Amino acid sequence: CVRAGVQGQLIPPHANEIIQKQGAYHVLKNLWLTKGFWGLYAGVGPSVARAFLVSGSRFSSYEGVLWLCRWSGLTSAGESKVGEEGPGAYDD
Repeated sequence: CVRAGVQGQLIPPHANEIIQKQGAYHVLKNLWLTKGFWGLYAGVGPSVARAFLVSGSRFSSYEGVLWLCRWSGLTSAGESKVGEEGPGAYDD
């Protein structure tokens, strides 16, 4: 929210007008005085929801491609790079 406050400052309508820009500290102080502690966390909910959806879609895509590769025979489920059996492959 501090970045949005610094980046969202007004642009002067005329070239000869001078508007004193506020720094990050001034924007943070103003945010704290007007909205309090929870003002610092404005917009966190949508960001977390977006991260959840993106991570879920990446995981699902990876698992789908892995299943497709195994189904087509490109790889096998127990294949190891060094030619040894992987963990849990022993039948005792």
